Amino acid sequence: MRGESRTTWCEVSGAHLAHNVSLFRQLLPPGTGLAAVVKANAYGHGVAHVVPVLEDVGVDMYAVHSLPEAMEVRSCGAAKPILIMGYLTPGQIAHMTDPTMHVLLSSRHVLENLAARSAELGVSWPVHIKVDTGTHRQGVPPEEAAELAKKAKNAGLSVVGVATHFANIEDTTDHSYAFAQLRRFREALHLVEQVVGPMPFVHAACSAAALLFRETDFSMVRLGISLYGHWPSRETYLSWLLAHGRDGIALKPVLSWRARIGQVKTVGAREPIGYGLSYRTTRVTKLAVLPVGYAEGYPRALSNRASVLVKGRRAPVLGRVCMNITMVDITDIPGADEGDVATLIGADSDEKITAEELAELAGTINYEILARLSPQLPRLLTDWP
Repeated sequence: MRGESRTTWCEVSGAHLAHNVSLFRQLLPPGTGLAAVVKANAYGHGVAHVVPVLEDVGVDMYAVHSLPEAMEVRSCGAAKPILIMGYLTPGQIAHMTDPTMHVLLSSRHVLENLAARSAELGVSWPVHIKVDTGTHRQGVPPEEAAELAKKAKNAGLSVVGVATHFANIEDTTDHSYAFAQLRRFREALHLVEQVVGPMPFVHAACSAAALLFRETDFSMVRLGISLYGHWPSRETYLSWLLAHGRDGIALKPVLSWRARIGQVKTVGAREPIGYGLSYRTTRVTKLAVLPVGYAEGYPRALSNRASVLVKGRRAPVLGRVCMNITMVDITDIPGADEGDVATLIGADSDEKITAEELAELAGTINYEILARLSPQLPRLLTDWP
């Protein structure tokens, strides 16, 4: 479908994605592996567009949540190992055939089923021991990590990695809890390596840790939100400034979201707009009707709060965001008309609307704004061969 035939679409900048990978290659010590986290449809950016770029620029591993995601990533041309970080059911394991899909291991049942499948296939499936150092979700306590590794090895699995995840490293400037987790992780890693030998894949760092603390690098880091050009939080950015006294990290957002104005109409003063009559005009108002709403991933919480860009100027959202429709005020934007492009996320001339701005208005985080963009939205890969 030609671009002018689309009512709404996302633009994915291959150049910005490559820039962010290069930035982290320069920031990390030489030889540190880079695992690209591409779960949740590559944080809403579109796996089919992101993976080929990452293949071109070179990453060392992909990380996903589920087996279906891993299969999709592989189908998009990913040649490197893929780490499945979420739960695998016995039925899923029974149909796994690709031992380059590593498994993050924290469950005795997954261990047993994976060992049985490995025996069927005559392979030694690679697993990473997940250590719960204080997040209290997936993983085993540090004192149980070595025993899990030993059981995995004795069951015929190949223990190739040890991992943890930080609970409080990006939403604060006090990183004492994270460093307590790091200490527990180092202790668990030492015990695991005593049982099964040196680990080629040791990873704890998320985007925030990879930006702030070289102590968390180990042999590999997992890059999620910052791979796509976003700081994990204001606190992470502030922590960088406090440590370095300057910006110094020019992350470039990868995704922009556009929509075409579907109708323009004029309504009188004191007229209600949209469901629930939540907004009434204060003047004669020129409205633009956009063919996007919360079903496409534009949060209902943005009702009467957010703006879009039309012809480089802000057009406030009026009334409630509907399932597939949003109304904006273009009274003060001369020449705006049906078919013109509105920008929901991204830049238009000198103005821009960021995922962070929408997240603050919606009472959430930039991760959610991006990850909840509908997979049905067309993604267009721009500025890449």
